[in-house]
Amino acid sequence: MRSKNADRISSLHEDIQSRILSLMPTKFGVQTCVLSKRWRYTWMSITNLDFDDITPLGFSSLETFVDRVLGCCKSSQIESLRLNFFRTRIQESSISNWIDKAITLSARELDIQYKLFELPSSLFTCTTLTKLKICLGSIWECAPECVPVVSLPCLKTLDVAVFTSPFSSAFKLIAGSPMLEDLSLQVVMHCSEEDFVFDIPTLKRLKLHLSRSENTNKLVLRVPKLERLLFDGTLYSVFVMEDVSSLVEASFSFEDKSFNNHMVELLKGISGVKLLFLKKVRDTQSQDSSLLKLISASPLPVFLIMERLELKGFWHLELISSFLQSSPELKEIYIEKLQGSRWIAPKLVPVCMLAKLTTIKFLNFKWRKCDIPFLKFLLGNAKVLKTVTIYLEKSSIEEEAWLDQQLRYLPRASRCCEIHFHRY
Repeated sequence: MRSKNADRISSLHEDIQSRILSLMPTKFGVQTCVLSKRWRYTWMSITNLDFDDITPLGFSSLETFVDRVLGCCKSSQIESLRLNFFRTRIQESSISNWIDKAITLSARELDIQYKLFELPSSLFTCTTLTKLKICLGSIWECAPECVPVVSLPCLKTLDVAVFTSPFSSAFKLIAGSPMLEDLSLQVVMHCSEEDFVFDIPTLKRLKLHLSRSENTNKLVLRVPKLERLLFDGTLYSVFVMEDVSSLVEASFSFEDKSFNNHMVELLKGISGVKLLFLKKVRDTQSQDSSLLKLISASPLPVFLIMERLELKGFWHLELISSFLQSSPELKEIYIEKLQGSRWIAPKLVPVCMLAKLTTIKFLNFKWRKCDIPFLKFLLGNAKVLKTVTIYLEKSSIEEEAWLDQQLRYLPRASRCCEIHFHRY
């Protein structure tokens, strides 16, 4: 070990060398064969195969390289196979053969990213597969009568993107995966009038991206073990929470004002969460005005156990006030941008500010003079508040000085409250 010429890597156990090579793109792992005679065949023990659009030196084509690697692989079991081909045209028969080979070698994980490719039937009855990703350009689109029987008894993680037929493709995969715990579903364009029904008793994490739809569908959740729910896109579906009794965290990112029609009902369905993240994209003042009318007609639900709330995008002061009053156990709140010209203090101080709220953070913030009364209310009534963190742009030195002067003499209900400024 003291020698300057010691070859420490070559002295490692073969299993450790294989693990190291498996952590890098396969083309680099194969290139280690030129290091020495000792390394000539070491790459053949790689268990994680990762192929992309780049053809390594010494091979006439990318297909030749992948064929060679899979043909020489001496592992009795392949942990994972990743095929990421977006810029290179590959014969579909070759990709099918590679997937079949990986399944023969008892692959546990498959990540397939390729344009307009129909998956081989062997994939849908693989008994060793635990993780499957069919992402973006790789689309499984078949007529319902052509969809094969799906039986994936060990599949726990599924990440799939479809364009027009989620029921004949993605939902067929879901139905054939009795052990599914982690599901990510992207629907780019949906034309059917069928409802999305997620009846998955084993599911713990659900991520949905819904881009466009010609219909308003119901999105029914019967997921008693679900812990995390993430949604982004256009909220054209009505969420029906039939069983989300284990839900801990919910995150929603909305692209346009259409979410206002279902917002309050959605919040009622997830009122039992501890962590709630809401992000508004393409904000307009009409969005908040519409939502304020909805809340005045149908108030926010009470979030009995919510401890952390994060609001990204522009949020009206009245909406923030409503969330504070509806969250008696709230400990942390993160606010990105304030909207509204005047702060109207509620008649009663929110319960969370009297006994629970310890942390307030303002992210990516642009401060206005009309925001100071809101800060005065927070500092003057939050009795157990410990920290207020304010993030400002690096160029806003004058703004920091002005804000520091405004806050310095505001009364604080909590003796241990500290205000911190950070630049980014």
